Amino acid sequence: MRLRRGLVPLLAALVLTVASGTAYAATGGGTGPAHGSGDGIRSITPITTVYTYGQKVSAVAIEYGATVNPRTLDNATFTVADTTYNFRFNPIEDLPKLADRTITHTYTNDAPNTRTDQQSAPGRYVIVELDPADTGGWTVIVSKCPTFLCTVKVNPELPTRVVQRKDVHAQPGKGAGKGPVLARATPRESRPVTEKPVNKLVDEFTYGSFLSGGMVLPYHYHLPKNYQPGRTYPLMVVLPGHGMGWDGDNLGVQLAADIPATAWLQSSWTGSSEDVIVLAPQHQRVGGAAEADLLVKLLDQFVRQFPVDTRRVYATTVSYGSQLLWEAFAKRPGLFAGGLVTGGFPVNATQANAIAAGEVPVWITHGEHDHLLNVTGARNSSTLLRQAYQARGKSPEQAANLVRYTEYADSAFSLPDYHAAFGPTYEDSSILRWLLGQTKPAGAGG
Repeated sequence: MRLRRGLVPLLAALVLTVASGTAYAATGGGTGPAHGSGDGIRSITPITTVYTYGQKVSAVAIEYGATVNPRTLDNATFTVADTTYNFRFNPIEDLPKLADRTITHTYTNDAPNTRTDQQSAPGRYVIVELDPADTGGWTVIVSKCPTFLCTVKVNPELPTRVVQRKDVHAQPGKGAGKGPVLARATPRESRPVTEKPVNKLVDEFTYGSFLSGGMVLPYHYHLPKNYQPGRTYPLMVVLPGHGMGWDGDNLGVQLAADIPATAWLQSSWTGSSEDVIVLAPQHQRVGGAAEADLLVKLLDQFVRQFPVDTRRVYATTVSYGSQLLWEAFAKRPGLFAGGLVTGGFPVNATQANAIAAGEVPVWITHGEHDHLLNVTGARNSSTLLRQAYQARGKSPEQAANLVRYTEYADSAFSLPDYHAAFGPTYEDSSILRWLLGQTKPAGAGG
């Protein structure tokens, strides 16, 4: 996350700017009679997807009063505009600035959701899919700036707008012709979304909270779709960056702000068809030692509650989350089978020695020109850990295998935030497969 001092005085502007969005209503707007009558647009639902660097509006579902004739639709039937604001680079004042999105597919469906085949099915909804390569459409915005270190949240009032440029027809009664008009073209009328978003994968997570010693740890978790209590599953613990920590107003943003939480649910990212339980705590940034202690207590409870394969508990981090990983690995090395540290803080000597004693393999990745955490820290971490292993009798080759290190040039980043090393890391499925391939030896203590 790019942290800007300039965002501090803009907090007040955030309140005014977000007001430019649309409060979601139970009924739709648009032309024609009110929701529940015959003609006009009934509702507009945004659909979101989490890509490498965060969640975007990936489609809109436009509802009509009857089954739509898909043969009269094409990619010019609608225009969709969305914000060009990106919390990593733009001041919050840019949130109301809209630009047209690129429409890639237009088809009908019987529910406000996309279809994998992108082919029409009989239904009242027109699905308009949008190009993920567009600059616009990001959903995550600045939440609070208590210091120059800001937090982020998912925008509760997305500014996405839709224009219907051509008439939309119902299915013809006898299968011939265009069919009756459901809504006339209104090329000068830009409509806001009216419904809460359908958030792909993010909506499938379940919220929970853990309380210990007066501290509350909010978290979200995801069980496999074909979850069977009689079998065990590997557990992936996702520790987010500072800006995705809990600030009282941004619950669940750790799932949407970047890819690490949802990637483990998709074989297209992991290169594996194996089912994984994902646990994504939302830290409160009170310090690595206290938070790691709370994390370990949560994990002890979680593995008792769910059928976790205790030989395959992993942790993966973004930025600040590395502090929790280093401390938790040092505190309870027998609990973890491996870790992935992206764009993180350096390990200290005490932690390195404890991790080496527990033989917990880690892979560290970092951007060569990270503007927030200098790459020297990551280089030193890999060196310190390897030296700790060699001090315990491992050969240099064995130490290098237990402590892997990848440094990314600027060209590796598909978005130019060189602190976001999770980007090129997660786009390399071999690293994710490596982590899933780690298993604690039989008899290793927890």
